[in-house]
Amino acid sequence: MKVLKMKKHSLLFFALVLLVFSSCVSNKKLIYLQDLQSEGPRVYSSEKFPYQEELYRLQSYDIVDITIKTASEELNKIFSIVSGDQTNMMAMNMGQNGGDLFYMNGYALDQNGKVDLPLVGEVKLVGLTAEEAKKLIEEKVKPFVPDDFFVRVRLGGIRFSSLGEFNAPGKVTILQNRVTIFEAIAASGDMTTIAKRDEVIMLRQYPDGSQIHKINLNDRNLLSSEYYFIRPNDVLYAVPLKVRELGAGTNFIQTLALITSTVSTFALIVTLIR
Repeated sequence: MKVLKMKKHSLLFFALVLLVFSSCVSNKKLIYLQDLQSEGPRVYSSEKFPYQEELYRLQSYDIVDITIKTASEELNKIFSIVSGDQTNMMAMNMGQNGGDLFYMNGYALDQNGKVDLPLVGEVKLVGLTAEEAKKLIEEKVKPFVPDDFFVRVRLGGIRFSSLGEFNAPGKVTILQNRVTIFEAIAASGDMTTIAKRDEVIMLRQYPDGSQIHKINLNDRNLLSSEYYFIRPNDVLYAVPLKVRELGAGTNFIQTLALITSTVSTFALIVTLIR
């Protein structure tokens, strides 16, 4: 009988040791730029996935940076909301929060999709691309500027929100004209280990309303879909896995601790009952 118990304990101990070592990761899998001359092919390239990118059209409450420069210093002062010195000072004070600078120094489209430009007056930009808005403003400026002038229209970065199973959820501004969904996830601290990669919810705003899309990050065809690039005001929600509802651990150590605690509690209750 004692021999049988010892064998059971030995098998249990051996299984635990095997499980622990099987969960360890070799340094060979972690170290960059190793000398792998004896290994097989080290680079794999998939086929190219063409972009299916639609030009973004301005919507109400978007913030745009509109710059109008002329040969006249007086006109430049009129067309500028703040002077260049003030802009540089604001940029230094705000540091990395460049999106705030655009908010303070940019133009916000009102509920009717219009901006109020100095000297020019109200200009309706809703539904236009940045290039179309540039051409429209040029036409509006011509009667007031006899000489050559320069107009630039651009979005004040890509603003989006991340909710749910992200390591750093919140409102994020990326100062780029184009942002992929993976860049947006990286800016949100990546997804947690219990987030569904095959069912990320995207709430996207359109001129005529909002629409919900479900994104499968595991599918490489995402690279050629219209949802590969996020748009201003998108909302990304990382849905938790069912394991979150069960309250189980997210890795081997946590799961083992949970099982051990549960078994110990159960054994204690049985002992007290007896």
